[in-house]
Amino acid sequence: MFKKILVANRGEIALRIQRACRELGIKAVMVYSEADREAKYVKLAEEAVCIGPAASTLSYLNMPAIISAAEVTDAEAIHPGYGFLSENADFAERVEKSGFQFIGPTSESIRIMGDKVSAKQAMIRAGVPCVPGSEGELPDDPAAIRRIAKTVGYPVIIKAAGGGGGRGMRVVHTEAALINAVQMTKAEAGAAFGNPAVYMEKFLQNPRHVEIQIIADKYKNGVYLGERDCSMQRRHQKVLEESPAPGINRKLIERIGERCVAACKKIGYRGAGTFEFLYEDGEFYFIEMNTRVQVEHPVTEMVTGVDIVKTQIMVAAGEKLPFTQRDIVMRGHAIECRVNAEDPYKFTPSPGRITMWHAPGGPGVRVDSHVYTNYFVPPNYDSMIGKIIVHGDTREQAMARMRTALAETVVEGINTNIPLHRELMVDAKFMAGGTNIHYLEHWLEQHKR
Repeated sequence: MFKKILVANRGEIALRIQRACRELGIKAVMVYSEADREAKYVKLAEEAVCIGPAASTLSYLNMPAIISAAEVTDAEAIHPGYGFLSENADFAERVEKSGFQFIGPTSESIRIMGDKVSAKQAMIRAGVPCVPGSEGELPDDPAAIRRIAKTVGYPVIIKAAGGGGGRGMRVVHTEAALINAVQMTKAEAGAAFGNPAVYMEKFLQNPRHVEIQIIADKYKNGVYLGERDCSMQRRHQKVLEESPAPGINRKLIERIGERCVAACKKIGYRGAGTFEFLYEDGEFYFIEMNTRVQVEHPVTEMVTGVDIVKTQIMVAAGEKLPFTQRDIVMRGHAIECRVNAEDPYKFTPSPGRITMWHAPGGPGVRVDSHVYTNYFVPPNYDSMIGKIIVHGDTREQAMARMRTALAETVVEGINTNIPLHRELMVDAKFMAGGTNIHYLEHWLEQHKR
C-alpha cells in the first residue's frame, strides 16, 4: 500500500479522497490554488502545496506544477478526483513516466474510452448495445453525411468525439439544418476539446439516463455495483441522482452489468469507471464511459456498502479486488442532491462568503462538502459546494429523509439551488419515478420565476 498520495483536485472530492487516505493510514498531500487557501481540506492537511494562482489553467490543469508537488513531497501516487485532469490520457502518461502511480486506468484505456468514437467501436466489439448512428467519425463529404442521417433517421444528434460535460452536441430535426449543424459542432469541438472530430447518433425522444458503476483490478477481476438513474438534468448537467433506478427490471440491469464487466476485461480496464446509457422502451444504449470516480458515486456506496474511493486506491496499489460479484448486494434506496452556489431558477453563479452553514443530520443522512461558516466560495470554478445524500429502506423513505434533510439545511450569504431540490422532492412525477432526461427542462419552463 502507498505511504503518501498527492490529491490533484479541489472542493468536496479533495476532502473525500483525504478522508479515504486517512482510513487507509496513508498520508495525503493536498494541492491548492491561491483561491482555495482557506478550504477545509487544506486546513486539515498534514501537507499542502500551493500550485499556482486562481485560474485553473495555471493551477489544477498545470501538469508540471502538480508533478513537481508530488516530487518535492515524496508522494508515490497521484489521485486526480473528477474533472480537471482526471480523464486526460497525457497527464496519466506523464504521471507514470515521472515514476508515480496514477490512481485510475492506464493512459491507453483513457484514450480508448475518452474518444467517443473509439469507445463506441470498442463497446460494439464487446457486445454492449449502442445508439444507432455513424460507424465512426463523420466524413467531410456533405452528400455522405446526408446519406448517413437518412439511414439513421431524423432527429439525429451530432456529438464531439472528444466532448464531455454536456458540451459539444447539437440536435438536428431536418436535412436542411444538417450540414450547418455538423460544421458548427466541429468548430466548437476543435476549440473546446482540441479535437474537431464529430459523429452522429439517433436522437432518442424520451430516454432516461441510467449508468452502471464498475470497478476492476489489474488481474482482470471486475464487478458492477448496480446502477444509478441520473435523468434529472438541465442542459445535460446532472442535478440529482438515485440508486437503484426506479421501475427497471433487475434482470435487465444484471444483463447489462455483466456486459460492462466483460467489456472491461476485454480492454484490460483497471480502476473505477462508469458506463453511461440511454434507456428507452426496455432497451439500453451505450453513450460514453467515464474513466474516473463520479460526482454521484456516494449513492452507489450507500446501497452497496462498497467504498469506491478506497477501492480505487487499493487496486492502483496492485491489490486484488476484495470482493466478487456474488458479494455485491443492493440494499434499500439512495438519493443525492447536488448543492450549487447559484440562483435556484436562473442558475446564475452566486460566489461569495457563506455567513451561515448548517448541515443536516439524522439516520441515513450523509453530507459531502468542503465548506463551512465564513468560507468564501471562489468565482473561478464549478458552482458545486457539496452534496446531500440520503439512504432509506425504500425509495419512499429515502425521499422523506431527503425532504427532512433539505428542510434542515441552512446556507446564508449566497444563493443555492436548495429551493429547487425542495420542490422536486414533492413533485408528483419525480415521486412516481422514471422521469426522462427532458423532464426537468420542461418543468423549469412551466415554473418560470
